Amino acid sequence: MTTLLIVDAANVVGSVPDGWWRDREGAARRLRDALVPYAGAGLAERPGPLDIVLVVEGSARGVEPVPGVRVDPAPGSGDDRIVALVAEAGAPCVVVTADRELRRRVAALGAETVGPRAVYGGR
Repeated sequence: MTTLLIVDAANVVGSVPDGWWRDREGAARRLRDALVPYAGAGLAERPGPLDIVLVVEGSARGVEPVPGVRVDPAPGSGDDRIVALVAEAGAPCVVVTADRELRRRVAALGAETVGPRAVYGGR
């Protein structure tokens, strides 16, 4: 069964102080593009293929999907949308975030969590 990798775009982008706040949509696009290789290759502990969903919110809602990465524009809170995706998933889930409360919420639903460096370290 393919693992669903759900990425908290706002949290992951915010983990790298590269001026993302000046162009949130552009930062989310860069993250989306950085995620593409993981669709086939997987993560260190999760071999590919992975079904990747990038959850965006606010001014990043205009980011389009690309082959290998679906984009889910949260209608409200990105965290609430991530929790809903985990609850709806019929597959194992890994959520990428450093947000402690979100980690707690998705772990209660059976999802694993990894930090932003698993997919976006040093960029």
